[in-house]
Amino acid sequence: MQHSSGYITEWIEWFLLCLRNAMLSTENTTQKILLKAKFWKIHEHTPVNERQRLILNKLLGDFEGKRQTSKWAKIVKPSADTALRDIRDLVDKGILKQTDEREVIKNNIYACYNSITKCSFNLSR
Repeated sequence: MQHSSGYITEWIEWFLLCLRNAMLSTENTTQKILLKAKFWKIHEHTPVNERQRLILNKLLGDFEGKRQTSKWAKIVKPSADTALRDIRDLVDKGILKQTDEREVIKNNIYACYNSITKCSFNLSR
């Protein structure tokens, strides 16, 4: 027994919309992967420690929330001072760069910077 009008048009429209959304999502994910691969290709000879590599991969991914030294320390488990040294080391290597952005309390915002991407990090505690 058939419970619909027999027209397949609505189902085809729904299916094509789902397919389009899946393809757009896949394209977005692929672009992020290629961006990360290009970033690491550019910096393949730049020495970074495991903590720095972990946080850079998070920054190049879908990292959300405040980007503060204390958050870096919680993610990679060093002290806040070690996290700050890691960030400053990345600044010295040209991977992070201070931006002109300032928060209300004048915290320094640093950005993962090169010709392909930007991702900011706040140096407050």
